[in-house]
Amino acid sequence: MTVNLQDEITALELALLKPEVRRSRSELNRLISDDFLEFVGSGRRFGKAEVLERLPQETPPEFSARDFELRRLGDQVVQLIYKSTMLKAGSGQTSYSLRSSLWRRSGDSWQMLFHQGTLCPPFDEE
Repeated sequence: MTVNLQDEITALELALLKPEVRRSRSELNRLISDDFLEFVGSGRRFGKAEVLERLPQETPPEFSARDFELRRLGDQVVQLIYKSTMLKAGSGQTSYSLRSSLWRRSGDSWQMLFHQGTLCPPFDEE
């Protein structure tokens, strides 16, 4: 696996954490597969339709992410795992999670197929 692939997938993942992308139905539609599935920290489950409806309407939280690791699961599928800190807008509440995303090549681009965030204790500062 090349470093370029890890950089490419990490950049796509980070794009989905940006407020301007989270507010854009067209960008979300481009980055998320039609058969997308997400399990969020609260245990709820969302498909693409729910994400396209929910994210553009919410006040985006502030994210930071680190310790990215890419695993190739097949010719057209990779898994990105990382740690994330989320500051919820308006509440000042910070949560920490271990995140995992599956990305599938679709033509010349990649789309997120699956995402899960698992809440965890705060990370040690490095």
